[in-house]
Amino acid sequence: MMTRQKTATYVKRLVCGKCGQEHAARVLQGLCTACARPLLVEYDLKAVAQALPRETLRGRVASLWRYRELLPVERDGNIVTLGEGFTPLLDLPRLGAAMGLERLAVKDEAQMPTLSFKARGQAVAVSMAKELGVKRLAIPSAGNAASAMAAYGARAGLEVFVFMPEDVPLGNLIECDLLGAKTFLVNGLIGDCGKIVRDGAAAMGWFDASTLKEPYRLEGKKTMGLEIAEQMDWRLPDVIIYPTGGGTGLVGMWKAFNEMEALGWIGKQRPRLVSVQAAGCAPIVRAFEQGAEHAEPWANAQTVAAGLRVPSAVGDFLILRAIRETGGTAIAVSDEELLAGQQALARAEGVCPAPEGGATVAALGKLLRSGWLRRSESVVLFNTGHAIKYPYTPAPARHIRKEAVDFKAIAEG
Repeated sequence: MMTRQKTATYVKRLVCGKCGQEHAARVLQGLCTACARPLLVEYDLKAVAQALPRETLRGRVASLWRYRELLPVERDGNIVTLGEGFTPLLDLPRLGAAMGLERLAVKDEAQMPTLSFKARGQAVAVSMAKELGVKRLAIPSAGNAASAMAAYGARAGLEVFVFMPEDVPLGNLIECDLLGAKTFLVNGLIGDCGKIVRDGAAAMGWFDASTLKEPYRLEGKKTMGLEIAEQMDWRLPDVIIYPTGGGTGLVGMWKAFNEMEALGWIGKQRPRLVSVQAAGCAPIVRAFEQGAEHAEPWANAQTVAAGLRVPSAVGDFLILRAIRETGGTAIAVSDEELLAGQQALARAEGVCPAPEGGATVAALGKLLRSGWLRRSESVVLFNTGHAIKYPYTPAPARHIRKEAVDFKAIAEG
């Protein structure tokens, strides 16, 4: 249980990830006022190093709030939590053996309170919104971010408006309605939803909590990097394969690794970060291949993986920087490939991944076949959500009559 008291905060300022413009930390901020790019939270890491020796993490609460000194909330009473974080890092021996890898694991974010990794970002974003006096939040979403904001908004007693494409997975729509968010379906993509949120800010008085348009969702997502390091006894994997829509998690882990090095928790070695996108919506892959700093919007985006259907990301330059600085790469997979990967992971290991998680399995196979990834390397895949939240047509179940069960026929399938 969190104590309701003011605690030390180690936040120094907010800094634009593009132009370096500094912004005050304890006031409500959106994008950089100079160049309209994302702001990053900067901590006094020397003070954190003194206050938080690595070994003191043992015995702390098994949630992302175990890294309290590296998170921006000042008062414990403003923390909005559903027990998020510290998801398992599961070895994948059967899938690894099938692919010729001895050290393969998955970080299974399907075990979060809202069944996706979006709970991390929204826990911290909503906590900071509460601390800074926000009463009304609005978010454009492909589905899971809306579900998570609806949950944490309800927990905090804040008013939440969500705007999603009209073909959003039914599970997300049910969640948002049940959790009391004011829910709207838009005849367009997530960018069209984002425009509605921007255009309505003045009239509605809501705070725009779009991906990377406020500084704190990133801080929640970075805890995935902190957890991987701790769960691997502070030895990072050689490669991390991550499904990328808005890219907050990829950028967050990159930030976490840099902070941990400054704290003396890890050395200079970094995992090579791999950004996986769907072939029908791959702006980051195209920009990476072209050597560009920014990704042009993707026209006519289409994919069954709703979380990957993000035609344009405001933090595109940060995603590309993280990939390049770590010696990583960006790769696209078809819907057929990612669905096959989803099934392979589920049937080999008992993990029921979202299509986005299946995309990482498909990417792994491609990287092995190309020789970019060696079979001796350690690899962590990210499953960012649970399959049950997505439309899926199972194979027809076979019916039997209770009066005459033919076990030989059952055995033969």
